[in-house]
Amino acid sequence: MRLIKRPLTLGVAALTAATLVLAGCADSDREGEGDGGGDGASQGTEGSEGDSGAPAGGDFTFAGSAEPTALDPFFVSDGESFRVSRQIFEGLVGTVPGTADPAPLLATDWEVSDDGLTYTFNLQTGVKFHDGSDFDADAVCFNFDRWYNMPASAQSPDLTYYYGALFRGFKTGETSGDAIYESCEADGTDSAVITLKSPFAGFISALSLPAFSMQSPTALQDTQDDAAENPRQTPYSTGEGGGPVGTGPFKFEAWNRGENVTLVRNDDYWGEVAQLDRVIVVAIDDPTARADALRAGDIDGYDLVGPADLTTLGDEGFTIENRPAFNVLYLGMNQAQKPLDDIRVRQAIAHAINLDEVVSTSLPEGTEKAIEFIPPTVAGYTEDVTTYEYDPDKARELLSEAGAEGATIQFNYPTGVSRPYMPDPEATFNIISTQLEAVGLTIEPAADQWDPDYLERIQGTTDHGIHLLGWTGDYNDTDNFLGVFFGTKQPEWGFDNPELFDKLRQARQIPTVEEQVPLYEEINGDVMDFLPGVPLAHPVPSLAFAPGVEGYEPSPVQDEVWNQVTVSE
Repeated sequence: MRLIKRPLTLGVAALTAATLVLAGCADSDREGEGDGGGDGASQGTEGSEGDSGAPAGGDFTFAGSAEPTALDPFFVSDGESFRVSRQIFEGLVGTVPGTADPAPLLATDWEVSDDGLTYTFNLQTGVKFHDGSDFDADAVCFNFDRWYNMPASAQSPDLTYYYGALFRGFKTGETSGDAIYESCEADGTDSAVITLKSPFAGFISALSLPAFSMQSPTALQDTQDDAAENPRQTPYSTGEGGGPVGTGPFKFEAWNRGENVTLVRNDDYWGEVAQLDRVIVVAIDDPTARADALRAGDIDGYDLVGPADLTTLGDEGFTIENRPAFNVLYLGMNQAQKPLDDIRVRQAIAHAINLDEVVSTSLPEGTEKAIEFIPPTVAGYTEDVTTYEYDPDKARELLSEAGAEGATIQFNYPTGVSRPYMPDPEATFNIISTQLEAVGLTIEPAADQWDPDYLERIQGTTDHGIHLLGWTGDYNDTDNFLGVFFGTKQPEWGFDNPELFDKLRQARQIPTVEEQVPLYEEINGDVMDFLPGVPLAHPVPSLAFAPGVEGYEPSPVQDEVWNQVTVSE
């Protein structure tokens, strides 16, 4: 049996009142089974057996910024839900610790046919789901066929975003003609053969997404009928009927809505058994409140440290861990609104922005300026693109040529949110607004609550002007950035560019990454000439931990699994 060490995953829960969440940690356990957590640091050595190799015990309480949407990872697309999923579930493919590169997980290895259509996965042997059923080739095919056969009621971006985006369609429904999945066949118990209808060079990397985790067929069959109506409200998805069942190092115990998610160690885990007894994931939506909770000892660690807290927490003896930046923050420009449909105005805005000042005043230390819409580590990145250096005089000249001097432009930015690519949206908005006004533009601020108002406005309507948004890559594939942004006509950008759409579609279907690179380099050049937005930076996301927490390995794609974490006083 091949033992694969995995990083860890982050937590979940979205509350408006941090005090309510933390208070819930103390009384969240079912049937009096021990202390509800929240004081993990003081319990970290409890049950320790020294160097014997036995689990050291104790609890680990981690704060994310929001609650999970659901516990069935196939029906979610947010990082806080995936944080919990990664503790419970595993896929055929994981990532190399500390990187976004794919690595074997429940599959020991795989072979790809020359035409890029057939993938043969050799599987780990002797692996059990948490309910005691076997993980084998039949279970793999059950999961692939389950995704493909989703009913029409579940075929929406809100419910099945990743499958729709990556597999392009389902067996039935409006998208059936575009589906790239064809079949899965079990070759004995330990080998599964997946056949695609068209090549997808990012297929292996995409399988590292929690949405494509292997789930127990036995557990899923019990809720199959309910899932057709409201898949996020089944007993499986809510944890009310036994909860989700995977193969991961932790098993589901309870989801106390508005309080926490509690998981317990899987003593029968096929890989490296966790040392922690339990993990408790709470939600604190405000970065400052998360920092205060760490200082108070209510939590052992948290995600998305605000820039203002990085230095002070370090000085106070807390541990700061940085994730490698695998993201991009950008200023989007909606061409459905005048004068943003004029390329000269878009160029003027780009030349008006002093990126050095934006980074130094509103983004974490270590943030790199961006010159295009993908990070440097992604295939197809090239420095051979048009760049727009800070040049206020050039900006004024372009605005004059376009007849847009003094034009009023709505500037949308979100409130009530902290994202890895956008830790302090208001600070970023303020500095860019000042720079744009300095070249003669009139800025009309428009702030909206992140969820649901801001995202619905930016991505669902054309009622916006320039806006702050970004993206953290889900897996290492260029299509996961450029295809997400510019693969189709979208309200966010307000343009229709069939040539760009066709190029991205063509690049996606090239069988190998190596063959894709020249076309993606060309597309990056095209995008920066067309200038639908201004790529700003690749911010470094940070996590903070109490001094006794060890073994947490940050991942650029948040593939962080907690079976190697220990907590001591």
